[in-house]
Amino acid sequence: MKKLTTSVALTFAAALALSGCGEADTPTTETVESAESVTEDAPQIPDLVGSWKQSNPNSEENYQQATVTADTITIEWVADGGNTTSIYWIGTFEAPTEENGSFTSVRDKEATNSALLASTEDSKDFMFEGETITYKVSALGTTTTVELEKN
Repeated sequence: MKKLTTSVALTFAAALALSGCGEADTPTTETVESAESVTEDAPQIPDLVGSWKQSNPNSEENYQQATVTADTITIEWVADGGNTTSIYWIGTFEAPTEENGSFTSVRDKEATNSALLASTEDSKDFMFEGETITYKVSALGTTTTVELEKN
């Protein structure tokens, strides 16, 4: 009888332990709601990677376009409706960590020193807001704000 009682007690303890483990792995409504609120409250890091085109050009034939990777931004002057391109900016940057934010790019001098239409600034400030990257461009004594939108 003692062996039977011990065996039943061990079986019962094992069943309790196993059922307890199973419940711990199953999320409750409270844990799911808590995780969802953390996700909603966390700032969304913008995805800048891709091709961008100027959305506020003075001409449909002449504008700026950009290619952004995880840590590099390349901006070109585009003329003749896309038949001619010239480097304006190549630089590295750290992407903003907030949904709307600014970032600074440091010019790659080796890649831009021989480009006639490239900026000679050591760094350039950019702003990302909504779906637009903006920055200042100065040429021939005139400064304008360029707005880029993702293609």
